[in-house]
Amino acid sequence: MTDFDTLNARIDALEISRAHQDRAIEDLSEALAGQWKEIEALHRQVARLTEQLAEAAAAGAGGGEVEPPPPHY
Repeated sequence: MTDFDTLNARIDALEISRAHQDRAIEDLSEALAGQWKEIEALHRQVARLTEQLAEAAAAGAGGGEVEPPPPHY
């Protein structure tokens, strides 16, 4: 093999490696975008549940009276 052939083989190997890396980066970017969408949806859900819990706590307060404990028989 001549120096020129060796150089071409190395360049080909580098180009193949670069193509694989580009694809891996693209796959990771897509996965990250999907995860962000899911995180945002979960954040909205937590905010809604927090509101519902606060509303339920406010509605259940009923004037702040404490019920006496039941009599023990």
